[in-house]
Amino acid sequence: MTAGTIEIRNPADGSVVGRMPAAGEHEIDAALALANRTRAQWARTPAAERGVLLHTAAGRLRAHADELAKANEAETGRPWDEAREGVLAGAGTLDQYAELGPVHRGRSLLGGVGATDLMVPEPRGVVVALTPWNDPVAVASGLLGAALVTGNTVVHKPSERAPHTGQLLGEVLGGVFPDGVLQTLHGDGGVGAILAMRDDVDVIAHVGSTATGRSIAASAAATGAKTLLENGGNDPLVIDADVDPGWAAGQAALGAFANSGQICVAVERIYVCSAIAEPFLDALVKEASSRTLAPLVDRRHRDHVHAHVADAIDRGARLLTGGEVPDGPGAHYPATVLTGCEPDARVMTEETFGPVAPVRVVDGFDEALAEAASGEYGLAATVLTASMAHAQRAWRELPAGTVKVNNVFGGAPGGAAHPRRRSGNGYGYGPELLDEMTQTKLVHIAPPA
Repeated sequence: MTAGTIEIRNPADGSVVGRMPAAGEHEIDAALALANRTRAQWARTPAAERGVLLHTAAGRLRAHADELAKANEAETGRPWDEAREGVLAGAGTLDQYAELGPVHRGRSLLGGVGATDLMVPEPRGVVVALTPWNDPVAVASGLLGAALVTGNTVVHKPSERAPHTGQLLGEVLGGVFPDGVLQTLHGDGGVGAILAMRDDVDVIAHVGSTATGRSIAASAAATGAKTLLENGGNDPLVIDADVDPGWAAGQAALGAFANSGQICVAVERIYVCSAIAEPFLDALVKEASSRTLAPLVDRRHRDHVHAHVADAIDRGARLLTGGEVPDGPGAHYPATVLTGCEPDARVMTEETFGPVAPVRVVDGFDEALAEAASGEYGLAATVLTASMAHAQRAWRELPAGTVKVNNVFGGAPGGAAHPRRRSGNGYGYGPELLDEMTQTKLVHIAPPA
């Protein structure tokens, strides 16, 4: 592989934001060699000291929140205020892991009275973190924070769609830690693939597409590295017949159109009971028509989103609003509502990751739940219902790592879940992520004969 240059264009107007050199094999070799040289000393650093450094990093993140938000907006089109919220969320995550890391503990075992038996958590070693562009600071902060506070060294490759944000994040955080503890490399999927194939890497943590996740899993099967994968989703929204259709439309619009649909747990497909379908669709079209969305991350992604819409229409879906590529510069795409979508349409089976609300009208809750439970993904799901019995059935029967009842977004801090099926594996958040970043050693200490 030879190093190249990443060029980023502003998705709002197509202007060049900047260029970033991509890592070549020499830079990859050097980064991993330094991470491996540093790992033992960092692992010996007391957990309380690592926690103090993570608190310092969180403070630096807050101090640079405006600057990071500006870079994020320029590269991905995410509005500045929303991008800044993501930065502050990342700082909060670092603070949480700064507190949780020093109290992460093992167990003593009840063995013979003359011996001591322990289960002790230890750092895994070198962690490669491959993070996405849609919430680059918040997502990275979780993986980096958990890895660092448990004593691992980290090589971070931000998405090639947000390299300037990733570089600034590395500069803000990297200066807090000893040399070699946290490093940043840039590049496209080829750089990520090389990192995933290295046998001097102990953990590969990836948030991104399912195709990339599967490739990483195949590489890790050969090297023995542990994988943490949060990959694509095709999250369903089930709307029962006993809810207010206007309120349900507001929830559907929030889930499908927030951040222009570029959220890992966005609403990707909607099943509404026929009893309220007509007023629900009318209200959803009004919600969509009233929204002015930020652009998609780039035109390549816009082509992907529009191809899903075109496929649905070719299969007989009816376009109620949106669905047309606007003239002019940038990567804008309107909030789009489709109805009459066939179960095998791409918007119903794949991850669209754009501002598209595809709707299927079903006879009742049983049919809605059955169709929502189908498919190859298992990231998250939502059900809107006034029935406690239906709510209980939904969270038990929907094969997703996260199930939300009567709220498309939200939840208590510290929540963690396992993605299922094609959506990945392993905990990506919460205290449980500390377990993923450590390995347990069983220790038996007996006196000499």
